[in-house]
Amino acid sequence: MLTARQQHCLQAIGITAWQSRSSISTELEVEEQVVEQFIKPPIKEISTAPPSQQETVKIEAQSFELNDWPQLLDSIESCQNCALAQSCTRKVPGKGLQQADLMIIGEAPGHDEDLQGIPFVGRAGQLLDKILQAIQLDPNQVYITNILKCRPPNNRDPHIDEVQACSQFLQAQIRLIQPKVILSIGRISAQNLLKDHSPLGKLRDKDHVLPGTNLPLLVTYHPAYLLRNPAEKAKVWHDMKALLRLLNNE
Repeated sequence: MLTARQQHCLQAIGITAWQSRSSISTELEVEEQVVEQFIKPPIKEISTAPPSQQETVKIEAQSFELNDWPQLLDSIESCQNCALAQSCTRKVPGKGLQQADLMIIGEAPGHDEDLQGIPFVGRAGQLLDKILQAIQLDPNQVYITNILKCRPPNNRDPHIDEVQACSQFLQAQIRLIQPKVILSIGRISAQNLLKDHSPLGKLRDKDHVLPGTNLPLLVTYHPAYLLRNPAEKAKVWHDMKALLRLLNNE
């Protein structure tokens, strides 16, 4: 039989001691029941869908006329093509020169961006400005946007339907800006732009073009990653020198 102390310990971790239907239970039977509760937990229904497809809401997508900047910005503001439109504080279309040679595409708005409606205004944005200035580029002379125009809750990775909902806006921005080079910063940005799920470390330091175009695309680490891993700044400096060569047609 279990001692009072053993019964108390089992109760504390949420296990109810097994009781025989007969009035007599052997110590072995009780121990077998306890073990069974450990190795056979209650069966729960688990979704087999990939993480990016879970917890999504099916919404009928709306297409927009995106022939110029006023149409584009108005459409982003009114878009309800995914659930993020209901949870975000503000839409975050982009910022910078609309005829820029360099277009920078990040992942998704963060907390500060969600409040202000402007991309890269937090600590990561300040570091990005310093990186551009280090290679003699004026941050106001480039165009900066994200894969998503709304912030995902808790800064989680975007779901597939959310990326698809924003893709028409990103494509229109690329078409209207006609940049010489695209700089993709961060894993989510690079994987979605290149349609390649390789790790970011394998995507950077290579010659890419935006699929379906002849537009050069360079991949580098996100400034937020550099804030957590300052030792990787040397790799980004290497990427920035490659960026300058592309911009200067060298």
